Amino acid sequence: MKVFLIGMLLLCCSVQSQQSVHFNSSDGLEISSDYYAKQGTSTFILLFHQAGWSRGEYREIAPKLNAMGYACLAVDLRSGGAVNGVVNETNRKAKAKGMATTYKEAFKDIEAAVNFVKTTYKPEKLILWGSSYSSALVLKYAGDHPTAVQAIVSFAPGEYFGSKTYIADSAKHIEVPTFITSAKNEYKNWKAIHAAIPGTQKKSYLPDTSGNHGSRALWEKFNDHKGYWEAVSEFLNTVP
Repeated sequence: MKVFLIGMLLLCCSVQSQQSVHFNSSDGLEISSDYYAKQGTSTFILLFHQAGWSRGEYREIAPKLNAMGYACLAVDLRSGGAVNGVVNETNRKAKAKGMATTYKEAFKDIEAAVNFVKTTYKPEKLILWGSSYSSALVLKYAGDHPTAVQAIVSFAPGEYFGSKTYIADSAKHIEVPTFITSAKNEYKNWKAIHAAIPGTQKKSYLPDTSGNHGSRALWEKFNDHKGYWEAVSEFLNTVP
């Protein structure tokens, strides 16, 4: 609770405006993103949106993470649309080129984003944060690349990719601290994934209320957003 309240207090006097940043995926598609700079930090959070949406999912969230001491990059994956008046530019460019925009195709954009941040900003710690389908893909990334990042935050993951174990098969190899949360009735979607993650560094949170799907659970418009913020803040504070 203390960390959460301090972070929200700092937000009042330390909001950073975002900057547009572009880089290429492995197949040449230009990826659009918003960079929320934070001077003097060595920890970076990569933010990925849910299905049908865009980097706009984090317009309210990223400045609060800034206030808590994290630099952030909110990325438009090729599978998406628009939210909060922000159009997914990566999705628009992919469609214009006739490129596939499935959930699985977006995985290469996550890989490219990690490579870009490591090369460009050189953070000491890198945390991947996903929402809905992308929250499952960041778990897959952590399992497929066990030493590449330092932690995972996953809002409402599930086996959204055809196979019943597509994500769980990768999750078995995760070695970093992992946080999973969702709406209360979505627990069944990620129970097996959470169970597959080895070790004792995994944390989870379910609200007493019905909650909300994806990272939007943190939006102030929802009465139960503080519980999510307290849980994720407590987790982030324990990442070594």
